[in-house]
Amino acid sequence: MKNYLKQAAPCDRKTLADTAGTSVAYLYLIGGGHRRAGPELCKRLVAAEPKLSLCELRPDIWTPHQGESPRRATDPVPPPGHAGRQPSTTNCILDTVPDRAAVGIDARAIP
Repeated sequence: MKNYLKQAAPCDRKTLADTAGTSVAYLYLIGGGHRRAGPELCKRLVAAEPKLSLCELRPDIWTPHQGESPRRATDPVPPPGHAGRQPSTTNCILDTVPDRAAVGIDARAIP
C-alpha cells in the first residue's frame, strides 16, 4: 500500500478512496502501518485497484498459501499434539516435565 501511494497520482489516490468508501488520509494511515484495514475494506481496495493484494494489505488474515479465504473465529481448533504441545497422559502429569525441572520433588524417592 505504501509503495502504491508513493507512485499513484493524487487523482488516482482520490479515486481509489472514493471507490473503496474511505478517505485518502485513511489510506495513508493504512500504508504507514498506523491503522489496519478491515477485511471488507481490503476486499473493496483490491477490487478497485488490481495492483494491491489481500496478502499485502493484511498478511495476518490472508497469506499466499491460504488463497482468498480469511481466517475466522469459528474455524476449527487444531487438534492436540500439534507443534509445541505434548499429548496428555493418564498416568502422571509430570511425564512431560524433565526430572530436574520439578522443583521441590525428589525424583529419586521411592513411592
